[in-house]
Amino acid sequence: MSYARPHAGVHPVTHLWRKITVTDLGFSSATRVENGKLLIDKGELTALLRSDPNIKDVQLTIARPGDPVRIIPVKDVIEPRLSRIPGYPVFPGVLSAWDPDSDGIPSGEIVSLCGMVVTTVGSIVGFQEGIIDMSGPGARYSLFSGMHHLVLDISVKEGTERHEHEKSVRLAGFKASDYIARSSLDGPLSSGTLETLYNPADPGFHGSGQSGGRKRVPGIAYLYMLQSQGLLHDTYYCGVDVKKMPPRRIVPTEVLFGAIVSGNCVSACDKNTTYHHQNNPIILDLLRGHGVDWDFVGCVITNENVTLGDKQRSSTQAAELIASLDPDGVIVSKEGFGNPDADLMMNCSKIEAHGIKTVLLTDEFAGQDGASQSLVDSHPNADAIVSTGNANEVIVLPPMERVIGDDRVITELAGGSNKCRLPDGSVAIELQALIGSTNQLGFERISSRFK
Repeated sequence: MSYARPHAGVHPVTHLWRKITVTDLGFSSATRVENGKLLIDKGELTALLRSDPNIKDVQLTIARPGDPVRIIPVKDVIEPRLSRIPGYPVFPGVLSAWDPDSDGIPSGEIVSLCGMVVTTVGSIVGFQEGIIDMSGPGARYSLFSGMHHLVLDISVKEGTERHEHEKSVRLAGFKASDYIARSSLDGPLSSGTLETLYNPADPGFHGSGQSGGRKRVPGIAYLYMLQSQGLLHDTYYCGVDVKKMPPRRIVPTEVLFGAIVSGNCVSACDKNTTYHHQNNPIILDLLRGHGVDWDFVGCVITNENVTLGDKQRSSTQAAELIASLDPDGVIVSKEGFGNPDADLMMNCSKIEAHGIKTVLLTDEFAGQDGASQSLVDSHPNADAIVSTGNANEVIVLPPMERVIGDDRVITELAGGSNKCRLPDGSVAIELQALIGSTNQLGFERISSRFK
């Protein structure tokens, strides 16, 4: 039995998502997609990236699924995309000026190059960066092992301050992604798969009973917690550091256009790279089931703070925004661990105080034996939690034939130690060091079950 989309007279923001699959990468004299292979003008892209005054050199390298390759220390992973909406670019506010309080995002088309990513590495900025293994046991813990990578190995000039170092590498990834998308997708397109995504037309309305033979479906909201603790722990919405913003509602499909991007060096296991934001599975699943299995009544983004006062203020504002959507239930995801656990529990308790049920997604740091306290904070109403894995679990990674980046820093990564290198060249390291292994948006294979 179908459920009609609410308020037939209201036109929701609708986005057509065209996905063009890339089956291989290579270098050529002109950037283009040819028979599924993305060819990249190495000289042109390198010159573009070297225009940053902080960047000393850039090496472009290709890594393919199954290669005996380790990429380290990874800073960000990005999927190239092109906006076909005039006036609304990809990465709004990052590569071009954009006011998040303007008229908002109109309906239109977004095009993705799927199956390949731009990945940034280089000298370590903060110890909370990570590893992607393209084969071996580590590959099981990362969806990125199944993708083709254009790796930007970036070195910065002597004396570059850490925050400027992070910014230059971050922007290089966005510039490369934008260059690839514009060069290969800017023109008439007839290939690829198409998906239409309907955003909620009226976030304050959801089915409240049976009407005209249509079934009642629950109203579901999403509270999207973004890392914003500063000190290389930052996330950006339309170019604005979210620690400078109060909680706010967003049009869910804004994530497809890179409205939310990573700028942090938090532990690799639960870091949301820009790719994770671009392909947030919670948002996509809620949109795909909207009006059929549930009403997706809206998405609220909120920050993760350092001080108690800021945590209290943001969690109160976030709970009030969620309550204004009048949902039956709320999904809450977070990024990072430790300090953000307190934000998670405040958000949970204050939303539940409005009479709204919550489901929380979080990973655990329960010690290498799994016997320690999983979260640093809790609340009696946090009784519906989905675990995305124990980041302290140890995995042994064999040596790889080739390293892109610098594996000497492996002992410095969160999850590593000065004793993690084994005599045979293998590395015994916590899952914490693997990019996305316990991602709290539900991307990876680790989950939980009752016995």
